[in-house]
Amino acid sequence: MPRVMVIDDSALMRKILRKHLEEAGHEVDDWLPLSPFEIPERIAAFQPDLVLSDYQMPGVNGASVAKMAQKAKPELPVIILTALRDPDVEAQLRRFGVKAILSKPLEGAQLVSAVQELLGGAGQLEGRV
Repeated sequence: MPRVMVIDDSALMRKILRKHLEEAGHEVDDWLPLSPFEIPERIAAFQPDLVLSDYQMPGVNGASVAKMAQKAKPELPVIILTALRDPDVEAQLRRFGVKAILSKPLEGAQLVSAVQELLGGAGQLEGRV
């Protein structure tokens, strides 16, 4: 079962993302780090196949999540969810190893499809995130 780590400051968003991902057959670990320095330890403990992270959160942002994820486990795919689209920020995120940037709000099927694509499979799911 593929493992996905979900990082978001909204408990409701973590619950929704977890629901969609678990229905698609993924094991999910969801949480909010208080500091980016917690990320490598959590990755080492959970051993995710992919990290899905909000971009804007208190104490940590998508860029720091991506950097720390790559430090903990090189080549670990990271997907960033954001309502803000800025080409300069997106270029920076890609330099930190982010494989996909998805705009909020997004359909559940779009989320699962992006996750499955990066994990090498296919998936379908209805719903809005």
